Amino acid sequence: MLDFEKLRKSLRLVLFYGNNWTSLIGGAITSASAVVLVGFWVVSFFGRGGSSNPYLGILFDVFLPGLFIFGLVLIPIGIWLRRRQLKALGQIPSVYPQINLKDPVFRRGIEIVIVATFINFVIVGTASYRTVSYMDSANFCGQSCHVMAPQWAAYQVSPHSHVACVECHIGSGFSAAVQAKVNGTKQLVEVTLGNYPRPILAPLSVLRPARATCEACHSPTRFVGEKLLVETMFGDDEKNSITRTVLALHLGGVDSLSHLSGIHGHHLDDYEYVATDTTFQTIIAVSKHNADGSTTQYVSSDWKGPVTGVTRRMDCMDCHNQATHTFQTAEDAIDEVMVDGTPSASLPFVHKQGLQLIQAEYATQAEAAAKIASGLDDFYRTQYPAVWSGQRAQVDAAAKALVAIYRRNVFPEMKVTWGTYPNGMGHSAPGHNPSPGCFRCHDGNHTSKDGKTLTNDCSVCHNLLAVDEANPKQLADLGLQ
Repeated sequence: MLDFEKLRKSLRLVLFYGNNWTSLIGGAITSASAVVLVGFWVVSFFGRGGSSNPYLGILFDVFLPGLFIFGLVLIPIGIWLRRRQLKALGQIPSVYPQINLKDPVFRRGIEIVIVATFINFVIVGTASYRTVSYMDSANFCGQSCHVMAPQWAAYQVSPHSHVACVECHIGSGFSAAVQAKVNGTKQLVEVTLGNYPRPILAPLSVLRPARATCEACHSPTRFVGEKLLVETMFGDDEKNSITRTVLALHLGGVDSLSHLSGIHGHHLDDYEYVATDTTFQTIIAVSKHNADGSTTQYVSSDWKGPVTGVTRRMDCMDCHNQATHTFQTAEDAIDEVMVDGTPSASLPFVHKQGLQLIQAEYATQAEAAAKIASGLDDFYRTQYPAVWSGQRAQVDAAAKALVAIYRRNVFPEMKVTWGTYPNGMGHSAPGHNPSPGCFRCHDGNHTSKDGKTLTNDCSVCHNLLAVDEANPKQLADLGLQ
């Protein structure tokens, strides 16, 4: 049973001590924040479209809920301060002002307080949920923090652009969430003080293991078999000559008879390696843990010192380190868009001039956009006036495409340029992949004590069906050309 006498006494205390500026201001802040929050939620629910500005999310899903709770906290703080002040002055009354529940005006006031308290609980719960949801969104991760611009640009054009950032970067459970928020707070302090790293690097050692991320959707044991890969490249001559390389990739996996084959199959064994750098580009030793419990270690013949460094157990991310945040080389980027027709290969020397323009050094992306567009325009206006006047639309479209390539891969403010983020897939090729990739281990120099060497036989991973040919017969036979 509810003790009305105790309730009446408690209400007398709250009302008496609550009559202070701190509590009244807290009530005003809470009320104002509540009205704005509820209004925003109604508009969000019934409205259409709206601004995509990420800072609105910070305002309505982070700042205002915090202000609402701040106002609530001020109310008991004001009550405590007023009681302490009156106690110090010896002015605490022996009998508090009476409360008459039979008074309809006072009773109505109590009812309003109870209803308001219930509404506050609903608002706090809803605001808390929306705050956490917003901070877990890709929009918050990528756009609210300007230093993540390179990662956000790469994420938007990646195969995983529909996967939320937290799915890969934050584990499940309370401890993972707390660790992520602590790390996020640290990063917020770094951004505020301006001492954040440029460029931002995320070594594989600090990322969650592939078993907890990639393998939630992808099975490494799945048999993929063969994949036909066609690489189209344009020359630096006047006609932007087209050549194609055709490869049969042996992706392999585990077939129906449990046989291991191909790239995936041969890397399903338990491997561990030692690197001399945190980016894992220089691997000095590879250890294979055999089924009988023994270990076979392959050490690079170029390494003469003790086998010490950063140790890591190999998983999907060692090769697929740019599965989501993919940064291209300048050559790959321009070849890719030229295959789609813009820049048009009909523009003389557009491949050569385009490469020169996007590989030049600029202080900002804005400066790059202006100088790339003007540089291409000046080239055709002075060197090919007929093209400049007759194909002006194609020249302008080519300039826009080159600027888009630059903005997607180079961020001078963050010291991100071509090759800043090496790609572990494939291997080094002039102008296309600066990373040693596969050759970090399969360079023919990693040998065990019994004389066995990690293979560098190219045919284990792929067969070259055609190399730099204008019209590969294989594509014609398949009806692809």
